[in-house]
Amino acid sequence: MDKDGQRLKRIMTITTVIITVFLVAFIIYAVKMNLLTSPEVLVDRIKKYGIIGPIIFLLLQIVQVVFPVIPGGASCLVGPLAFGPIEGFIYNYLGLTLGSVFAYMLSRNFGLPLIKKLFKEETINKYLKYIRIKKFEAIFFWGILLPGAPDDLLCYIAGISNLTFRKFLIIILVGKPLTLIFYSLFVKLF
Repeated sequence: MDKDGQRLKRIMTITTVIITVFLVAFIIYAVKMNLLTSPEVLVDRIKKYGIIGPIIFLLLQIVQVVFPVIPGGASCLVGPLAFGPIEGFIYNYLGLTLGSVFAYMLSRNFGLPLIKKLFKEETINKYLKYIRIKKFEAIFFWGILLPGAPDDLLCYIAGISNLTFRKFLIIILVGKPLTLIFYSLFVKLF
């Protein structure tokens, strides 16, 4: 690796560590404030924060991708409930996209050992086989597109696959909105 490549890798590693520390601090805060107990508690709490509510929600969405402690579908419902369908969609999209990028970068830097600490090995192995048979790009696209798929895990797996960051980002940017529209419509129907 050339000097510029080493420097970039060092910058990425430092940035990843800083973001990870920040996200861990936020998780501790969210647990202490009972933000992760239910969507209703979270919506009520977010509304009480007023103007900083969207920032808290964005951080929560980032955290729930990077550290999958709450089901992503539940937090996606919170956006439209707390902010309305349009703003909720935008906050969901920004938070989940940023979280997906962080997950990809974390796994690029720390690899399979990190993924094994976050997810069950049998689930990991199910998706690793797609890397080996070179069908991961299609699986990743459909996993991001379809509600209920393990998209957090897939973002981590993408980081250790041959999927370039550019393709990864395009799939996230195209696939996430379609899933989020589904969640927004679901909230509107009920």
